[in-house]
Amino acid sequence: MLLAIDIGNSNVVCGLSNNNHWTEQFRIHTVANKTADEYEVIYRTLLSSRNIDLNKIDRVVLSSVVPSLIHPIREMIQKLFNQEPLVLGPDLYPRLGIGISNPYEIGTDLVANAVAAHNKYSGNCIVVDFGTALTFTVIKADGDLLGVTIAPGLKTAMASLSQKTAQLPNVDLVVPPSCIGKNTVHAIQAGIVLGYKGLIESLLIGMKQEMEGKTTAIATGGLASVMLPILTHFDHHEPMLTLDGLKIIGNKFYK
Repeated sequence: MLLAIDIGNSNVVCGLSNNNHWTEQFRIHTVANKTADEYEVIYRTLLSSRNIDLNKIDRVVLSSVVPSLIHPIREMIQKLFNQEPLVLGPDLYPRLGIGISNPYEIGTDLVANAVAAHNKYSGNCIVVDFGTALTFTVIKADGDLLGVTIAPGLKTAMASLSQKTAQLPNVDLVVPPSCIGKNTVHAIQAGIVLGYKGLIESLLIGMKQEMEGKTTAIATGGLASVMLPILTHFDHHEPMLTLDGLKIIGNKFYK
């Protein structure tokens, strides 16, 4: 079995693949100052609760955009599974089948997204990841990662608004009944949810105009489900895209 671990800024997302099919998925909050021993207890408990035999996990692939957590998670993997994980990073990029011009500036989660998109779909692709940051990763049909566009994620924008103002609260990220807010909650939802609709669609239209040939737009990330009902420019929703990329990479390097 293969265990894929994606350490993000808000959550650590994990998937367990058996015979190339996802059998389990779980996530925990990202806590940058937890020790390897603390993570070992968490993972041992989670896997035990699902009746998973630790000895059957023979491959572990790790991606992290939180540098301080790479060492404790790596140490945890060594203790639990008696093996070194495959850690996604610039040293591996030349062997992934995609071209990356700035390997030390791009997040490993975006690289995993690009690998999965390029393997799943032919032609140009744009992966929009609705996470702590809202990212647009553009991959050409030949596998070159053309570039990335980054904006604050929806929850990040919401948190910034409530923290920097005296009277504006955090509200649920749901589609409001109107673009014109009749109360504070609807006013914030209109500004963020409907405002981001315009941001996302505008960028997608502009990116597609800059690409040659058909371009497939793929949505992923935890907040994609909030926005997709009001967006019309996406071709696919791939909730497991980052883990799919890590699985593809793991299968490639563990052969």
